[in-house]
Amino acid sequence: MLIKKLSAIMLVSAACMAPIEASAQFNLGKAVQAAGKTAQALTLSDEQMAAYVKQSVQWMDEHNPVLPEDNEYTKRLRRLTANVKDADGIPLNFKVYDVIDINAFACPDGSVRVFSSLMDIMSDEELMGVIGHEIGHVIKRHSKKALKQQLLTDAALDAAGAANGKIATLTDSQLGALSESLLNAKYSQKQENEADNCGYDFLVANGVNPWGMAMAFEKLSSMEGGSKMSYMQKMFSSHPDTQKRIKAMSERAKKDGFTKPTAE
Repeated sequence: MLIKKLSAIMLVSAACMAPIEASAQFNLGKAVQAAGKTAQALTLSDEQMAAYVKQSVQWMDEHNPVLPEDNEYTKRLRRLTANVKDADGIPLNFKVYDVIDINAFACPDGSVRVFSSLMDIMSDEELMGVIGHEIGHVIKRHSKKALKQQLLTDAALDAAGAANGKIATLTDSQLGALSESLLNAKYSQKQENEADNCGYDFLVANGVNPWGMAMAFEKLSSMEGGSKMSYMQKMFSSHPDTQKRIKAMSERAKKDGFTKPTAE
């Protein structure tokens, strides 16, 4: 069965789905930049954080092509995550964006967004490995910290301050900036390792073979770079120890007695 050709480096997907053409690129709107204002950090409450995350996720869902429930991509994601309900008490919800970028991300509120082009190159196990890693960042509160830093350093903070501590309605440009922060959050090597291990535990706890994480990383690291390879760049470009991470997850899966799925 044919899948859409994203570039000469694309690998064959393991998904048995009727292909559709992804014609859009992820929409961030007009992201804004402003001077840092971290001195007001103490004024940003958890309630405000939750409200801004909700606004940002709603904005992304409205401005990007979300595939419907009867689409084969969505059906596949629903099948894989049917028993995955929450992460450390945070309710999870999953959607597929039909865009050409190869990416996935998870938000502090438990919203997980997977791009159709990433699904094209991943087997079921590998796709769940990526999702597990992203949820690991949520469980460890890395994504929350990254978003808070964005709120405190861009124009969104002006809105928060203008509302005198109350929840403010953000502009499109501010929401675009927050969306960019959620999508392209940069984590330290320590945080990536924590997300690997936390995501591994999450997969095991939900009955998913954790080999998929190592396999997904290995596939992504073996692919050449490109303008649409945003997930690979986010994951590995600033961290030279990719092979060590792959080895660590592989050895842990072996030690725990999991069988490595057949490569597809």
